[in-house]
Amino acid sequence: MLVSVLASGSEGNCTFIQTNNKKILIDIGMNYKYITEKLGELNVLPSEIDYVFITHTHSDHTGAMKVFFKNHTPYVFLDEKMLKELSFLENYPNLSFDKGPINFDTLTVEIFKTSHDAPGSRGYIFKEDGKSAVYITDTGYINHKLFDKLSNHSLYIFESNHDVEMLMHGKYPTWLKSRIRGDEGHLSNQQSAFYLSKLIGENTKEVVLAHISKENNDPELALNNLRETLNSNGIAFDNIIVAKQRERVDCVKL
Repeated sequence: MLVSVLASGSEGNCTFIQTNNKKILIDIGMNYKYITEKLGELNVLPSEIDYVFITHTHSDHTGAMKVFFKNHTPYVFLDEKMLKELSFLENYPNLSFDKGPINFDTLTVEIFKTSHDAPGSRGYIFKEDGKSAVYITDTGYINHKLFDKLSNHSLYIFESNHDVEMLMHGKYPTWLKSRIRGDEGHLSNQQSAFYLSKLIGENTKEVVLAHISKENNDPELALNNLRETLNSNGIAFDNIIVAKQRERVDCVKL
């Protein structure tokens, strides 16, 4: 399995996964031109994408969908509730509302609920040949009942959206600060580090910190917060990458 984050942040989000037999996108934010260019860096054409998995309907995760699906018709996996805000998909020929687990040859995809202010928001676990990748962004918290399901995977692409102090002393209006910090908002550096300290296991090879806020965070802050939390919990792990908005993260091979 190969994984590459093509874009991550408030402007747009898109991640590429290549399995033994399939080519996959998680979300289609940014724009069609950008995604085509970044896929080209991997020698992949947009027409080669077999499946698209949508986490939720906000525009930074779906902004390029209309153009992409005018040109190509991969199977799209999403929650049925998402159609209310993605009405252009109503006549799309290849939709699936499976709630998982979904099996494709050697690949299994598990689906779990996230807590975000968007209908049907969810995260994914991709498993193949004893390796696994967890994708979880845009959630205000992680239910402890999911810990067993989410623990000890090979790769985590994991939200570390904001630094609380930067957010609270920043220029955002009060209502937006409350939304971001709420149970249907985004994970802070501190929350992200806490959860990862509970989830990282002996099988974990790499962590990619994702959806870093341009206004309310700093990559070094997010990285150092996670390192300090892991160290304080006696976890020797330092294979951490911070995803960027307009720079593709090199492939993680599992």
